[in-house]
Amino acid sequence: MSRNLPEPVQVVQLPDGTYAYADHLPSPIQPAPAPQVVHQHIHQAPPDRTVQRIALGSGIGGGAVAAGVYFGPLLVGALTAIAANLALLAFLAAVLSWGVVTVVRSIGGKEGQQAATALAKTRRGRKRGK
Repeated sequence: MSRNLPEPVQVVQLPDGTYAYADHLPSPIQPAPAPQVVHQHIHQAPPDRTVQRIALGSGIGGGAVAAGVYFGPLLVGALTAIAANLALLAFLAAVLSWGVVTVVRSIGGKEGQQAATALAKTRRGRKRGK
């Protein structure tokens, strides 16, 4: 039965007359072991941020940095959207012109075929001349 009970708490009276738990007393000073060897790894210093501090300070520099941070990605996004739109329009123009040429050749009969042949001959003649 006594094996299940906790250890009794030890209370001691300190020299000034107050009581304290024995497990909360400061441990006696241990003799210092042999001096330890410290391996110090010296790494490269962080980059100098003087220019960044000046740029982010008050004045023209702070506004320039803020404008670059805000408008840089905005400009890239706008130019990408414009390029995508132009590519789509060029593709649509090529497909529509091919469709118109195909329809004109099929509906035009002999005159359309002759016109297409004459046009092809003039194009071939221009390429040979260069």
